[in-house]
Parts: sequence; C-alpha cells; structure tokens
Amino acid sequence: MNSKLDRRHFLRGTGTLLALPALESIGFSRKASAAEKAPAIPPKRMVFLGFGFGVTKETWFPNVEQTGADYDLSEGLAPLARHKKDFTVVQGCSNKFTNEAHWGSTFWLTGANRFSVPGQNMSNSISADQVAAAQLGQDTRFSSIQLGSADVSGSGHGPGLSLAWDQRGKPVAGIGTPVQVFHKMFSADDLPLEQRQAAIAEKRSVLDAVLIEAKRVQRGLTKTDTDKLDEYFQGIRDIETQLSKDEDWLEVPKSKPPIEEPNPGLKGKEEIKVMYDLIVAALQTDSTRVMTYRQPVQSLLQSLDISVAPHNMSHYSPGERMKASQQRDIAQSELLAGLIDKLKATKEADGSSLFDHVALAYGSNISSIHYLVNCPTVLTGGGANLNLGQHLVLPKDTPLCNVWLTMLQGIGVKSQRHGDSTGIVKELQA
Repeated sequence: MNSKLDRRHFLRGTGTLLALPALESIGFSRKASAAEKAPAIPPKRMVFLGFGFGVTKETWFPNVEQTGADYDLSEGLAPLARHKKDFTVVQGCSNKFTNEAHWGSTFWLTGANRFSVPGQNMSNSISADQVAAAQLGQDTRFSSIQLGSADVSGSGHGPGLSLAWDQRGKPVAGIGTPVQVFHKMFSADDLPLEQRQAAIAEKRSVLDAVLIEAKRVQRGLTKTDTDKLDEYFQGIRDIETQLSKDEDWLEVPKSKPPIEEPNPGLKGKEEIKVMYDLIVAALQTDSTRVMTYRQPVQSLLQSLDISVAPHNMSHYSPGERMKASQQRDIAQSELLAGLIDKLKATKEADGSSLFDHVALAYGSNISSIHYLVNCPTVLTGGGANLNLGQHLVLPKDTPLCNVWLTMLQGIGVKSQRHGDSTGIVKELQA
C-alpha cells in the first residue's frame, strides 16, 4: 500500500474534523455544578515564568560564598528585598543536553536530549508543567494555560510555541496577548448550549470512520510508518481528551473576572505586569492550577527606553550593553516582586493567601552571555513545601530537572524522575 499517512490524508478521507466516542479510560467525568467543583481546601498550583537571554552574571547572582539565609541580595535581585524570606535562589543547575546558546526556554522545563530520537535533529519531551497538569488539571476548566507574547522574535526563546511541551514532546500553543487571555478565561461563549453540544457530537460522530480508515492502512506498514501512525493515534486521543474536557464544562458558566479587561496593544513592562495580574486571576478563580509564561525581552527593553538590541545586549561587556542588561534584570525583579505582592494579598476561602498554595519558578535556560551552565533560578510560594528564604549553591551541573522533580513531588505529583533528573534536591525540602 502506498498511502501517505499524514493528518491531511485522513482529513481528506473523511471530509471533516476528527472526533472520538467518549472513553471512560480518559479519566474525565461530567461534573454537575460549579459548587461541586469548588475544592474543600485550597488546591495546589504551579507556575513557571521563563525569559530568554539570561541575566547579568556579575550583578544578578548572589555571592557563592554566602549561602543559607544569611546572604546579601545582589543588585539584580534587590527589588525583591521585601520578600527575601519567601524565595530561594538556586545556583549550580543546568540542562546537560542543551547546546543551543540562543534557546532560553525550549528545553528549560524538559531537560530533554534533543538527539535522543535516531534520525531526528530536534526532539523534546514533556515539560514539568504538563506533568503537573495531568494531575492538577483534572478538576478545572483548563488543564493548563500557556501564556506567550506577540513579541516572538528578539526574545531569545528558541523553538516552541510556549514553555510547554506535551507527552509526545510536541509544542503546546500559547496565548499571545493579555486581551486574548482574558477572553479565554472569562468571556462567555455566544453560541447557544444546544449548538455547542451539537458541535461536539458532530466531531465525535465522524471519528469512528477516521479510526477505521487508519486501522485499515495499518497492515503491511514499515516500522517508520507504524511509528508515524502511532503518533497519529496519540493525536486523536489528545483531541478526545480535550473534547471530553469541553463537554464536562459546557453547562458551567465561566467565572466572573476579578479584574477589568486589559487594554489592547500592551507591550513590554506593562504587558508583563498585566499578564501577571491575569495569572493571579486565573488561579484565584480556579480556572486552572497550572500556568506558564514565556516572557518577552525585546519589547521589555523598548518599554524601558533601551535602544540596545536584545541579542547585542546578551553579548554584553562593560559599557552600554552591560548597563542595558542590568536595567533589564532590575525591571524583571520589580515585576516579580509585584506578582508576589498580589499572590500574598489574594485570600483563599480559609483565610490563607494564594501565595501559600502556589509553587512558582522563575528563570531561564541561559545564565548570561549565552552560557548554558548555572541557569538563573528563583523559587517562591508555599505550594511545594520548599525551604524558602535561602541562597542555595548546588554542585556544578546539578540537573535542573532535580529542582523540577522536587517541586513536582512537593505539590503531590508522584513522579520518580523528570527529564535527566538524578533525584530530588533534599536541601530544598522544608
């Protein structure tokens, strides 16, 4: 058989969208009301904030000779001083398989070996946020939400559509503007319920034919084609998972927004600030419990009236470029401090703060000047029961995934390893 087994082939063969009958094994069940969805105690949440081009090594990292709680904040982290007891700076971690000095986030949360699949020059694996989403996302409207920026070039992130990668190592799309994020989370669907139900039913009604067609061409395939078809079947299962999720929440109104709709066209520092507000709003309304944000760099510099191009800035030396890099560090720390303020100020039903139940990581896969060792890492929030308020210097080239594994276990995910992890970081456990 000489059939071409790609997605378009099956779309042409059926003339419609893919769907699949409801499968109990998917793990989703219909929920009756928003009240039933409300957790009895505040749930755990996980947030990752990633940026490209790293930091200014000379002025961002604390002195390696000062560890534990009694350390001096660096110039680049100084705006976080009021929260010093509530975050930990980790040094010494890296992703050993990373070899692209311009990819600040592609492998940041995966720790994957990009050459692990024979014959492929680009491969990835599941990101830490999606591992968390598989467990924490079962009872929320959105299993996870990925934030991005319209500033996709000039920010030093590399391949990917967000910080997130699914279980097949495929990129997960992000949402590019604050307005889009707001409407996704809080705007009601204008279509009547019956039409939305019919749309899901129509998608499901044709997928049987798609599966029959796919199984028909299974016989006599080469191993390469069989692998491609297996990937196709996984794609179908992913679609069914999302369809089931959508169906579960058809009759449950979206939460009322706790903030006003953002103004369109926000860029740079103001854009990041509003995205942080939306992160708090999403977690506060329990719209999702897992979020990532692939932050802009180029537009941030422009909003700070810095004329140095971000890539040139990343190749800094004493002078204008280094000054620009330091300004960027301080602006980012100011924004992070503001986010922590809001997490602490947002109260849960039991009187605790949202901060108490969030595990948040902030950093980059690049340290500075395109070095791929000692990834800048700040951890905060009480959700993962981490030992906060310290400066931790780990042995050189400790897998960054050891940190992610420690956080995952801290929020209750029973992972034994992640990426290239070799174990948890015991010094991080409270």
